[in-house]
Amino acid sequence: MDTALGSTLYWDTVAIPFRPGETIAAALQRHGLTDLGASVGGLRGRYFCGIGTCQACLVSVNGASPVEACLTPAQNGMQLAPALLPDAVVMPMSPPAARSVPSDVSNQGANA
Repeated sequence: MDTALGSTLYWDTVAIPFRPGETIAAALQRHGLTDLGASVGGLRGRYFCGIGTCQACLVSVNGASPVEACLTPAQNGMQLAPALLPDAVVMPMSPPAARSVPSDVSNQGANA
């Protein structure tokens, strides 16, 4: 481990040194780790847009809810894991159910 880089975070059990002010994604990519594990839709997590828009770099930090690795500053001792467990079942999203208005309801405004 290169202690000149500053602190260390952990991907699974692999120690990843990082520089002060570096994001999680930057530290992982510099270390050569580009596959961030299972992702939604059967895809693999990865560092892609670098601005949090694509949500492709989601990782779990210390067992909590996923965060964007490209936006989240690395902190000493972080325990990182894929955002989804390898055997996680992701249900496809259904469109919201259409809501109908009963025919006996009229549009009554403030002047009614």
